[in-house]
Amino acid sequence: MKHTWYVTFEVPPDGTLSRRRHPRLTNTFESEAAAKDFARTKFHDGLIVTAGTIIPHFPRVSIPSTEIPTWLEAPGQVDPDQ
Repeated sequence: MKHTWYVTFEVPPDGTLSRRRHPRLTNTFESEAAAKDFARTKFHDGLIVTAGTIIPHFPRVSIPSTEIPTWLEAPGQVDPDQ
């Protein structure tokens, strides 16, 4: 299957470097449900999370960090890949 969803999250500081080279990491997922599960874990860990669909996937979806709680709580969303 093709990965169509991504979740980007801040990397928590570990105190070993004064400045991190990559303060954010991104993981990709085959479905919205898998992306939500991962995002939920990172969000509950207190990290800043964003998500969306990978270009050129259509329809384009982008979830900013301010809308992550609503996206995680939204029941019955239909994943276009399923």
